[in-house]
Amino acid sequence: MSVRELVVLGTASQVPTRHRNHNGYLLRWDGQGLLFDPGEGTQRQMLRAGVAAHDLHRICVTHFHGDHSLGLAGVIQRINLDRVPHAVTAHYPRSGQRFFDRLRYATAYRETVALTEAPVDTDGVLATTDAYTLEARQLSHPVESYGYRLVEPDGRRILPRLLAEHGVRGPDVGRVQREGSLRGVSLEDVSEPRRGQRFAFVMDTRLCDGVYALAEGCDMLVIESTFLDEDVQLASDHGHLTAGQAGRVAKDAGVRHLVLTHFSQRYSEPDEFERQARAAGFEGELTVALDLIRVPLPKRG
Repeated sequence: MSVRELVVLGTASQVPTRHRNHNGYLLRWDGQGLLFDPGEGTQRQMLRAGVAAHDLHRICVTHFHGDHSLGLAGVIQRINLDRVPHAVTAHYPRSGQRFFDRLRYATAYRETVALTEAPVDTDGVLATTDAYTLEARQLSHPVESYGYRLVEPDGRRILPRLLAEHGVRGPDVGRVQREGSLRGVSLEDVSEPRRGQRFAFVMDTRLCDGVYALAEGCDMLVIESTFLDEDVQLASDHGHLTAGQAGRVAKDAGVRHLVLTHFSQRYSEPDEFERQARAAGFEGELTVALDLIRVPLPKRG
């Protein structure tokens, strides 16, 4: 059975707390695993969350601040220690190549796995598979930063009523799906369009065009809300968002499930992040992320 869910490994911003590890997020997308922003301690958080190195197929780093990338060294070495049987691809800003190199070869170890480096230096498509297209958009932060977006290809939904009307039943249903037509009955005759699911990951940034492009029409948006609204100037000065700004983005972009994360250690009451996002007009599903929770993508409409 296909699984699409977000496994939250860490939710702190620059400084971890007793209850919040540095960043780390695994997106399970059917049989693929995409690890976003592995901060310090990610390898141990993976163990606690039941995530294995074998689950990883891509690593996507938004930018090279420590809370988003210091865990790369341990994760890459664990991939090699466990002899992951498939190739792993790493995406990260090309301008931070020197940081990636230092983290990849931080200490001595034996390389046993093909790790493909695929740095990002412009907006657009990074990879296309049967299951999704991976895109990147530049964000606004003191160092170069990119957000990521997965888009599933559009498909078609089989409708039992139309199958019955056209006398298609049993094994013939699968044949119509595979071949596109059967005895004069086309796939379009017994189905309707089904929009592919969309997921976006937006970390450290001010409001900018890239934020909205990534969030547009997403089933799930994982987005930083480092500050509360009363500290909006502080957020702007340091290249971050507030909870209210994240909520407005989600509302304007038509997001179905909003996941707030990357919280400053200055705040102790997580409910206030939800309150401010709701006050901004967002009415969909909303999760204030906690370490080690799993958040399923919304069911198809």
